[in-house]
Amino acid sequence: MTNQELIDALRAADAVRFGEFELSHGGTSEYYVDKYLFETDPDCLEAIAEAFAERLEPDDKLAGVALGAVPLAAATSVAAGAPYVIVRKQRKEYGTSNLVEGRLEEEEEVVVLEDIVTTGTSLVDAVEALREAGATVERALVVVDRQEGGRENVEEAGLEMEALVTAEELLAERD
Repeated sequence: MTNQELIDALRAADAVRFGEFELSHGGTSEYYVDKYLFETDPDCLEAIAEAFAERLEPDDKLAGVALGAVPLAAATSVAAGAPYVIVRKQRKEYGTSNLVEGRLEEEEEVVVLEDIVTTGTSLVDAVEALREAGATVERALVVVDRQEGGRENVEEAGLEMEALVTAEELLAERD
């Protein structure tokens, strides 16, 4: 799967929008990548899952950051035949009260999947939760790196981060 094929899939899903947008961290942007559009489009989701699967080792276990990366983890799990866990943003207050859902063994190596990285905060928080649960996490795969400091924050947390597409690539042929 080439970067251009992924960019084409994101655009075909109408997931790249231009205008004035407020971002989750409080900043504003002239463009927005709508993860809910690309994650609910079967062709785009399949392309992303295949691209992630190509970058995995045979024994990798996946983790999806709730909510946005759960469909990515599920689709990639099927594409790669790899199990996954879900990392909640906060511990649920009923049932098992887990922060990490699914089967996770002590010191198990996990690759974290994320949709979009801007500041990297939600990704770093998920990695910390996984590490607290006993996982070994050294790598993250993301769909889009907005190139706004997130990579640096993720790397500072001791992770190697690989983006399928960067903002620069995504916006290079802006319509």
